[in-house]
Order: sequence, then C-alpha cells, then structure tokens
Amino acid sequence: MKELLGHIAPICRKPPLFEPGERKFWDDPHISKSMLEAHLDPSHDAASRRPEIIDATVDHLFASGLLKEGLRVLDLGCEPGLYAERMARRGACVVGVDISERSLDYARNSAAQGGLDIDYRHMNFLDMDFEHEFDVAIQVYGELCVFSDEMRDRLLRAVYRALRAGGVFIFDVTTGTLRSKKGVSNRWYLSDGGFWRPGRHLVLELGFDYPEKDVWLDQYIVIDETGLKVYRNWYHDYSLETLEPVLKAAGFAVEKVWDDLAGTPYTGTGDWLAVAARRDG
Repeated sequence: MKELLGHIAPICRKPPLFEPGERKFWDDPHISKSMLEAHLDPSHDAASRRPEIIDATVDHLFASGLLKEGLRVLDLGCEPGLYAERMARRGACVVGVDISERSLDYARNSAAQGGLDIDYRHMNFLDMDFEHEFDVAIQVYGELCVFSDEMRDRLLRAVYRALRAGGVFIFDVTTGTLRSKKGVSNRWYLSDGGFWRPGRHLVLELGFDYPEKDVWLDQYIVIDETGLKVYRNWYHDYSLETLEPVLKAAGFAVEKVWDDLAGTPYTGTGDWLAVAARRDG
C-alpha cells in the first residue's frame, strides 16, 4: 500500500502545462473499442455528436456554399466516418484521416457497404504531408483545442499546405462558457469492467484549471492488476479575439463565424465557436 501511494501521490499534483500522459491511447485494444462504441451511440454527445446534429452541420455547410458537390474535402480526425459519409453522399470527394485503426476499419467497411468512394488513411494528422490537394479541410468537435500552442501551430501549417489557394478550413473550438458550466471533476470509482479496462479497475478522476492560459485538464489515473497508467485530456478554450490572430499568423483569414457548426448565429457567448477561415494566396 505504501508503494502504491508513493506512485499515486506525485501524479495527483497539478502537472506542468500540456505534460503528456499515456501515449498508447487511441490504439489500445480495449480503449479503442470503447471509443468506437461511444462514437456510434446516438443517445449522447460524449464522443461524436448525435446524428441529428451531424445532419444539421452537414446541411448547413452545404447550404452556406462552403461545401459543394465535386469539392475535394480533407476530414481531419474522421473517426468512424460519420461526417465523411454524409459529405460523400452529397458528391464531395472525401479523404478521411484518423489515428485510430479500429475507427478506420469501421469507416472503410461502412463506406463499402454504402457504395461510397471515401479514401481513409491511418495517420497522425500532425504528420500529414499533403501539398495543395484540397478545397476544404474540416475538423469537428474541438480537436484543435487539445494541442499546445506549438502543436496547434504545427497543425495549422500542415492544413495550410494541404489546401489549395483560396481553400477553406472549417472547425470549431470550445469557449470558456462551456467550461464554466462543466467545471472540473474530482471523483473516484471502482468498476468491474468499463471504458478503460475490460476487468476490475479503479479510476481516479482529477480536474485542473489553468485560467491564465485558458486551459484545463481532465486527468484519469487507472489502476488494475497490471499496474497504473495516467491518461490526460488537455483542452485550450478560445474566443474570436484570441483565435483570430493565431489564424492570421498561420496564413488564414476568418471568413465566417457561428456559435456552432450547425450555423447558430454568432453571439460571442456560446459554448462553442465555429469558424470558416480562408487560406491566403
């Protein structure tokens, strides 16, 4: 017990900003299965948004003219292809990129069954090397928020290279309004099998706030008979005022903003900030 407490005590302290946790996360055999199940569950927004919201998002982006039949679209973090399939059915030429092989396997099988020609690629989108191949890049559900400033800027450079001149990057980010509602979680529970592990395990959830950086952390310490692992989900909130200069420095000009990707008019007070930013040059 003393040895266990000695391991736990240091990682219960507030870690340095964007210190990584367990790196083998998305391809963990059990966790990736749990994530896929969460993405496909239509009853909640825990992993992917509910089908009616995804439908409204794709409807809005086509109605706005940002997506059109024949455009070449890069879906960043495509997961099991929920957006990619809807875009492809409307005639977009979609390339989906994701780090989870399990999600991509599902997406490929689903596309084949639906007769959809979608090119899914297993890669970390931070490492992609596309050169001026796409008219539109899309990244949904706040994925930009999980990166440090350095990694965010690296991603934006990669997106800039991937887009053709005048191409559009469409994405959403969380705002401080959402975090003020959710707060941070501090709890523990014992499970006989769940999201993190198939067998009995103990989970210690710890939340940390970094208000001077508009950053917060959800940390999960998972203990089972094989040992202890720490998983960290970092989130960087934005406002239009903090996001616009970041995009400008990366070569993008903000063209349209909404309170969400389904097209709710922009108020500046929503839980989310959705943006269409056009590549300069």
